Amino acid sequence: MRYFVEFSYFGKNYHGWQKQPNAITVQGVLEETFSTYLRETVELTGAGRTDAGVHAKQMYAHFESNAINDLQQTVYRLNAFLPADISLKKLHQVEESAHARFEAFERSYEYWIVQEKNPFYTESAHYVKVPLDIGKMNEAASLLLDHKDFECFSRSNTDVKTFLCEVKRAVWEVREDKLVFSITADRFLRNMVRAVVGTLLEVGMGKWDLSYVKTVLNSRDRSKAGASVPAKGLYLTSVLYPKKTLSAHG
Repeated sequence: MRYFVEFSYFGKNYHGWQKQPNAITVQGVLEETFSTYLRETVELTGAGRTDAGVHAKQMYAHFESNAINDLQQTVYRLNAFLPADISLKKLHQVEESAHARFEAFERSYEYWIVQEKNPFYTESAHYVKVPLDIGKMNEAASLLLDHKDFECFSRSNTDVKTFLCEVKRAVWEVREDKLVFSITADRFLRNMVRAVVGTLLEVGMGKWDLSYVKTVLNSRDRSKAGASVPAKGLYLTSVLYPKKTLSAHG
């Protein structure tokens, strides 16, 4: 039978989502825990992959398993085995064809910035002490909504078939004691959000104007965009699926 698992994690201690030799990853820890508890080999397919140090407030993966009788109790027991920085939220029994990566139609990220030294955000936000023009940053962010090819923000030598993404929302806002950038799209390229934020910060600092941002977007050249900001400020906040995907078995 096929199941979707919804979970979250704080990425500081992990070398990203994807399992790899000689590194601790979220996928590796989850697969080991699931396999031990369910007493069978479990392999997870994630909705996407996050880089080392990136966090996820909502993430999904699917896996095959023998029948699980009590999904809620299984979540409770698996959480007891998992480290404190990974938390399972829910298990869904789904159709055998359901796919955590290919059926996701929308993903959202947040990037957190603090502008005053704050010990409580040392591991969870990027500290930028230079004054920022949020209005200009939002003007630059709006340019993303009318663009389709984001090769300029993609990690070099990435093996993808297309650099096309549909960005549906991109906005900066002040939330209490932090500055948050929210972005939603149908898909994201590797390193894309961190490169976008780095570019918009250059605008906010007054180093680049909107015309240069347009030049960057049209260049398809990663070297023209801003430097990637640290992973610790990035959060995958939402992954959306068609209603039928997660409600196939109630």
